[in-house]
Amino acid sequence: MLSYSGRRAVLRAAGLGVTGAATAGLTAACGSGRPASATAPTTPPPGPARPLRPAQAAPAVPRRFAGQPVEIGHGPRDRPAVALTFHGNGEPAIARAVLAEAERAGARVTVLAIGSWLDAHPDMARRILDGGHELGNHTQRHLAINTMPEAEAYAEITGCAQRLKRLTGSIGTWFRPSQTQYAAPLVQKLAQRAGYPHVLSYDVDSLDFTSPGAAAVIRTVTGTILAGSVVSLHFGYADTVDAMPPLLEELARRKLRAVTTTELLTP
Repeated sequence: MLSYSGRRAVLRAAGLGVTGAATAGLTAACGSGRPASATAPTTPPPGPARPLRPAQAAPAVPRRFAGQPVEIGHGPRDRPAVALTFHGNGEPAIARAVLAEAERAGARVTVLAIGSWLDAHPDMARRILDGGHELGNHTQRHLAINTMPEAEAYAEITGCAQRLKRLTGSIGTWFRPSQTQYAAPLVQKLAQRAGYPHVLSYDVDSLDFTSPGAAAVIRTVTGTILAGSVVSLHFGYADTVDAMPPLLEELARRKLRAVTTTELLTP
């Protein structure tokens, strides 16, 4: 985990506070789910730890947002908030380290969990909610859902929903399709049939799943993020852990709060 001086070095490497944030292109890629290329830290770095909130109860059903389309890519551009959303997969130690960094900065995130990951690590559902974060559905096996036959695609959505309900009492707040930025019309309809009024997309892709280094992750996000942005990030990559403290520092400098997606969209 990076020290304070290390964070500043990463910020400098990302071009922040020196020459300004560089713009990086977005892609429609969803994370590959590859394991992290570096070993995750097993303990958080020293610092003023923020206590966890009391155990959170997930909403019984996902919320419908009046005036919003079926597929949501960003929130209002006139409020100083953004949503950091994470594909829930990979080594739990890395996931916990990401959550700890968010909580240390007072940030709250949205996690779209893969059902098979919850099968292997059921305690992570409670950990996410107990930290005050949101938990949603990113399909059961993280396959290319837009290319699947209807019955198979529906099973991918409901399979993860069933696991979320068993673990938390709710099917989760959001559904995000796997291996794509945008859901096909059929997948949108299937998500609604499964109980999700909206499909959650994003307008900023961090590309952290390519393991480009923490500075590149920060540069990509800060070069494209706007008020109201929904950022795609991933658990399972050590670069993401190292990027979190400098990224959150930069968001704070820009007076952008990192909130859950529900909070981002709530007037």
